[in-house]
Amino acid sequence: MSDLRSDTAVRVDPDVPGRYHHTLPDRWDYMLPSGGVVMTCALRAAEAHLAEPPLRLASATTIFASPIHPGELVSNVHVIRRGRGATQIRVALSHVQAPADEPGMELIATFVRDRHGPDVIGTAPPAWATSLADALPVADDSPKNPHARFRFYEQFECRLAAGDAFWKPDFAAGPARYARWFRYRTTQRDSEGKLDRLALPPIIDTMPTALHRAIGPGPYRFAAPSLDLTMYTVDDTSREWLLVATTVRRARAGWAIGEAEVWDDEGKLIAYGSQAMYVQSLSGEPPVIDASRRRD
Repeated sequence: MSDLRSDTAVRVDPDVPGRYHHTLPDRWDYMLPSGGVVMTCALRAAEAHLAEPPLRLASATTIFASPIHPGELVSNVHVIRRGRGATQIRVALSHVQAPADEPGMELIATFVRDRHGPDVIGTAPPAWATSLADALPVADDSPKNPHARFRFYEQFECRLAAGDAFWKPDFAAGPARYARWFRYRTTQRDSEGKLDRLALPPIIDTMPTALHRAIGPGPYRFAAPSLDLTMYTVDDTSREWLLVATTVRRARAGWAIGEAEVWDDEGKLIAYGSQAMYVQSLSGEPPVIDASRRRD
């Protein structure tokens, strides 16, 4: 069991202003570290550089230019603009020993202060996802269960809220959406005891499962590394269990776009994310499927 906060922590470079160092372990890997965890590393550097607790993360977009491996990483931070209500910041993250022409990833983020304004609820939790009480545990003895195969999932408790256990041979194809409840095994809190907003990218970066469900069982296998990942934080919670409801809107010509909503177990929308993925075929022939009229 690992701690996201300590594993993505930054160290100030004493010689180069705006430079921060990370040592990212392999405990957050699929084949390589989760793109969401790498995004959290860059956000830690941004947060440390701003050093203004009243400024809190509102949105961030990450471009993944080359694969990031566990180990020694470096973030170079540049403040684009400091305003009274909002500050925009840019972070370039790469391996310490990376050549100059290998950029790694780039992040642009906005940090804001709370202001007086309307409080409008415009959407409800997805009716197609089950409550935490009715969700099913993911643990089983299947050798293909990703929750047992990948170190990333060792850091969470997970329950299925929509969609079958897609790692079993008898799972059924469904709509292009999937939902799971996640809880960090090491609780992630900020200084006020709320959920740390920088702990959201790793669970938002779980959208390819929706595409897997739409494709269904068969010989076709794929990987879906991130091209980019965008996140908006819209509220705070002190709850530990979070529902991540993902949808893939379209996959075509080797690319796919998806989105994710994050809700707490009291029905509060916490965050929203979107993503473009590179769909890499591993085996079988890519299918042609219309899952738009399927129901859970």
